[in-house]
Order: sequence, then structure tokens, then C-alpha cells
Amino acid sequence: MAGTLDDVPMADSSDGPMEHDRVRESMQSNSSFSSSTGGEQDADDGAYNDNSPWVFLPEPLFVQIFLQLQARDVLNAGQCCKRWHKLSKDDYIWRKYFRKEFNVDASISLKRGAESWRAEYRRLTNNVPMVMTDVLSFHSHQVLHVSFSHNGKMFATCSKDGFVIVWNSAYPSTIRDSYDMRKLSWKYTQFSQFNQSDTLLLVSGVHFGSPHSTSGEIAVFTVQNGFNLKCRVTNRPYDIFGTWFSDQHLLSGDLSWLAHLVSSSILWLNKANQEVDSEHTPVRNQMYKFYNRNASSIRAIMVANCPWLSDETEANREEGKDSGGTEQKSSDEEPGTSGGDRRAGNPLSHYQMNQDVDSDEEQEEGTDDGECQEHRAAEDVPYQLLVGDQADYASPIQYLEEFRQEYEESYYESSDDCLEDDEDDPDEEELSEGEDDLENLCPKYLIFSTGSKTYTPHQIGFKRITSVNFPRRLDPGPSLRERIALRDRQREVQVIMAEMSPEEIRLQYVLQNEEPPMEPNWANYEDVAGRFDKVDKLIDLHGHIIGMGLSPDHRYLYVNSRPWPKNCVIRNPLEPPAIAQEIDIHVIDLMTLKKVGKMLRAHKAYTPNTECFFIFLDVCDNYVASGAEDMHAYLWDRYYGVCLAKYQHADVVNSVAFNPRDNEMLVTTSDDYEIKIWRSVSKAKKLGIPTVNRASEFRKQKNIRPPSQPQQHQHGMRSFV
Repeated sequence: MAGTLDDVPMADSSDGPMEHDRVRESMQSNSSFSSSTGGEQDADDGAYNDNSPWVFLPEPLFVQIFLQLQARDVLNAGQCCKRWHKLSKDDYIWRKYFRKEFNVDASISLKRGAESWRAEYRRLTNNVPMVMTDVLSFHSHQVLHVSFSHNGKMFATCSKDGFVIVWNSAYPSTIRDSYDMRKLSWKYTQFSQFNQSDTLLLVSGVHFGSPHSTSGEIAVFTVQNGFNLKCRVTNRPYDIFGTWFSDQHLLSGDLSWLAHLVSSSILWLNKANQEVDSEHTPVRNQMYKFYNRNASSIRAIMVANCPWLSDETEANREEGKDSGGTEQKSSDEEPGTSGGDRRAGNPLSHYQMNQDVDSDEEQEEGTDDGECQEHRAAEDVPYQLLVGDQADYASPIQYLEEFRQEYEESYYESSDDCLEDDEDDPDEEELSEGEDDLENLCPKYLIFSTGSKTYTPHQIGFKRITSVNFPRRLDPGPSLRERIALRDRQREVQVIMAEMSPEEIRLQYVLQNEEPPMEPNWANYEDVAGRFDKVDKLIDLHGHIIGMGLSPDHRYLYVNSRPWPKNCVIRNPLEPPAIAQEIDIHVIDLMTLKKVGKMLRAHKAYTPNTECFFIFLDVCDNYVASGAEDMHAYLWDRYYGVCLAKYQHADVVNSVAFNPRDNEMLVTTSDDYEIKIWRSVSKAKKLGIPTVNRASEFRKQKNIRPPSQPQQHQHGMRSFV
């Protein structure tokens, strides 16, 4: 039976032999007792004689006995004989164990493609990031963000100490490159992102200035052949962060105030390589201009590659608009209104599906715009207070059934046709200046957070991007001589008009058959709608949005939100409602643009709405992780929706990131100045790392183990207190 030991990796090696001996001795004693009253028994292979009572025990009774044991005991019992080994692998038993220990609802079926319930039990036991393998303490201030390269070989961290550091992800992690952004008058770094080819790194930060300054900047560094500054781009407000649009182009923002509480957000498409031979060669181009009201603005932009947004989908959408008159009317409404804007830019069939499920962004007609409508009970996932022994159990993600079906298909039949699967060539060359990576673009969604009732972001905006025209040459315009002559004429006209009365000025325009210039009424969106781009879709989450993350295939958007009180009334946009201390996670399907899941009261945040900051979350193929203000990061299984672990820090956990090539590696960053790297039990054993420093598991039944002896740790690792 030695060969079966490799098939049961869940048995703990520290007490496994003892358990094996105990079970085997118990069985041999029972077998010896039966053999003394009957025929002979071959003790070597565990076979029973025909009169042994174990022979006559029916399998259902064995199953019931096994269900009373813990999982490790069943695995150890399976080493006794062939019959018990076969019974110990019964999937009915492991389905019971799985659902009971991980608190999985009985209505959730086995994930498509999974080998068995036993294999899933083993995955959530051995292949979840659980062991702290590194503690990196090189930052001298709060660590705000972490991001991985697409090849998984390095990750970057940003901190309030002003540094951006690039690390090698291989164990033990070491510093690859670093740069002090305070040399560029930065106050601190706050966000970073690698481009698709992992040749460039985008770093976003905040400028020195007054405490309420919104001035920021984006810097691009080369990652290969030296860590060199390539370009700098202004970014206002700084919490737009910025993002890569393509491998050689990035998005930045600008904010312009138009009137009281009214502004415009302009998104710019910038070249990463801004070294040009001519002043007539453009390095950036305006992409969109959005209207902001009630002191809100565009924030936290990201780009999702959406291959399903094909020309055929566009044709179907136009056909749907032509067939129904009401949809066309809705697209002309003001962004942020609850009437018909939710339909604008979406296929008709998607809107019809949304009517049944996604009505969180709808409000009853005739109500005040400032009133937060109560969600329908049938549409909200019920939140039940945890009491007793469940008080420390984090809430699971409650999905709609259609999400699990779509998730299964998208997980095993990748819809990420636009994300290149680069095979990690470290010497991969960058695109040349003449090569245009904006041609034949995959359809995309521009995603951002914004607001309409108050200045705090409470809505998710979507804008479809199908093609981009970047000019190859700037129009030089009038010459210097012509511009000077035009300026002089304008000054002469201003002097003459200053001496005229308003009536005389009006008559002059009438005589010239011209309309007198009038200042636009910026406060009325209908009067100026033609000057701005329309948002295709707005989803109101009725709370302060503090984080967003895309799934690897860009199919699902996960959003951290701190909810407002129900039935709250916003009378002053500068005084947003109080926000809950708990963080909700919403799941949005980008194919249908409707919510397909929600997790209520999952993890904690304590800052008020005026001091609320971003809590970054990350999504990989199997898991979802997020930081929190309760000094922990949390991890959930994507399919089953259950919380599996929480990761300890000494202060707020600001950001988390999975290794995109290894879901069993997770990095967490915190205000305690530390970066912690967590690997699965399986990976830790392969690397020869002690598995003592573990995260807290969420298991209904935990095996009672003797306290581990203190061990000497390497690489400056710290033990939990």
C-alpha cells in the first residue's frame, strides 16, 4: 500500500505515521480477534477471513462511520486495506466534508472541470496561499500598492516614502530596481502597472502641494536593460491613477472646473515614447470629455479587453434601437439620471435581462434625485448576522446561478482572445516608434468610478471603445506672424467694445447678422450636452466605491464598496451620507453589464467618508482577495464564493496581488511598512520553507494539533505573536 501515500497529500506529515500506526494497530487487533474465532488471516495485506465481522459491514454503514471522523482520519484509515482505501475515496463522503468544512451551500454543484469533490477539498487545503514565506521591510513608510508583471517574474510596490521598488518574485524575493520619485517633486507613489509585454512600468503619484491639492503625475519606466525614466505625464486628479490602453499607449486625466460644483474630466491618450523628431508629431490626443456635476469627477480608470463587443454586437444593438422607440429616447438623457440612461449603449436583450435582476441603479419615477431608494428584497442577497461559533466567519459571495454557469464556460474556454499569452522571453524587444499598436484593436470597455448625487464616487461608468484615431501629424495652424496679427486685432476690438454700451454692442451684432456670444449655462446639462461624450452605462452601487479589480479574462468586474444607509437623503452634494464600516463586494458581468453577485458585510473599514481611501483588490482564476482596515487581507474562492483565509498585518492592508502565473502566491502590503508574501502549503514544502507562520483559516472543523516547536526562520521572517 506504499503507493497510495502519494495519493493522499492532505494527511499531515508531522503526525501522519503516528496516525497510520494507530489505525493499523486497531484494525490488526480487531482482525486478530476475529481470526481467533475463525479461519486464518493474512495480516500483511490486510485481507480478512470470511468470518471477520468487518467483511459483513455494509458500505453505507462504513460511509456513516467515516462521516463521523475528520478528513485526516479517513485518509489514514484508507491505508489499512484495499476496501477501506476504496471507501475513503468515495466522492459522497468528500462532498459532505467539503460543504461542511468550507461552509459551501448545498445548492452549489461541483465546479465544472474539477476532478472530484476530493480533489477540490485537496485544492482548498493545499493550494491556497496560506504560509508566510517572506517579509520585506525595505519601505520606510506606508506601502500603498502592489502589482505583478504579466509573466509573474517581478512585482512593483508603491509607498508614501516616495519610492517605487521592483522586486524579483522568486523565493527569496530581492530588489531588482528602485527609484526615488521625490527627485521629481513627488510627495509619494500610489499605483503601478506593467504593460502587456512587461517592458514598461507605469507609476502614478501625488505632487507636493497643499493638503487638498489634486495634482498628480504619471511616470513611465523601462524595465528591461535598465530602470530608466521614459516619460512623464500630468494627471489630475491624482486618484484617476492612469492605466495602459495598449502596449505603448497609456491613459491619463485632467480636470477643469466650469461652474459651481460643475466640471469636466478629459481623458488623454498618451504615447509612452515621447521622444519625437518634430514638434508636429503628436505625443498625446484627447480621447473623451465627460460632464461632472455635484462636485464629482472621473476616478480610478481601467480598460477591459472585451472580444464579445464585435461588429455583430454593434449591428444587433442598432437594430434593437430601431425596433423600439423608447430606447432611443433614453440615450439622450443626462448621465447619472435614473430614468433611461441605464439602457444607453447596451443591446436591447441585455436591458431586458437587466429588468429582472439588476435594478439597483433604478429609482422610482417622481422621487427626489437625492434620495437613495431602498432595494427590493427579492433582488438583494439577504444578509444574516453571524452568531455563536460563526461570529468570526467572513460572509461568502452570493452569486446568481447564471454566474456559475458563465464562470464555468469562461474559465475552461478562455474568452480572453485579446490578451496575448507571452511566453516570458526576457529579451523581448519593445515596439518601434513607427509601429502602431492602435491598429486592429480588440473592442474595449473604459471603466471608471464617478458620481452624480455627491462628490464621493458611488457609480461605475462604462464607455465602449471600438476604434481609436491617433493623429500622426499635428496641424501647424497659423504662423507666428499671423497669430500676432490676430492677437492685435482682438485687443483693438476689446478696447472699442469696452467704450460701447450693451445696447450698442447688440446692435453691432445685429448689423453683422451674428449672434452675440453667450456664456453657456454649464449647470444645465441639456444645454451643453453636445459638448461632451456620453457614458454608455452607469451602475449605481449606493455607497462609496473604494476599489475595483478585473478577472484575468476581463469578463467580470469586482468592486469594493462601503454602503450608504437605506433611504438616505442627500441634500448637499458636499455632505455625503455616512458610510458603513463593513465593505461589500459587488460582481458585475461585463458581457451583460449587470450585477451577478454580491457579498455583504465581508471585511472592515473604519475611516469616515471624508477620509476614505482606496482598498485595492485582485482577482485570479481561482480566488478573490482584498485588503481591509481591520489589519487583515481576505481571500475567497471565486466559484464557491466562500471565504478561505485572512492574512495578518499590524495595520491597514492597502493592497493585494496574485501572481498571474501562480495562483498559489499572494502579496499583501500594509500601513505597517511591510510587504508579506504568502504561498500555499504545497509550494512552501517544495521550497523547503517551514509551514509554521500561517494565515487564519476559515474552516468549520479544525484539526487539533500539538503546538509546534519554535524553529529558526530564514531571511528575516517574523513569527506571529
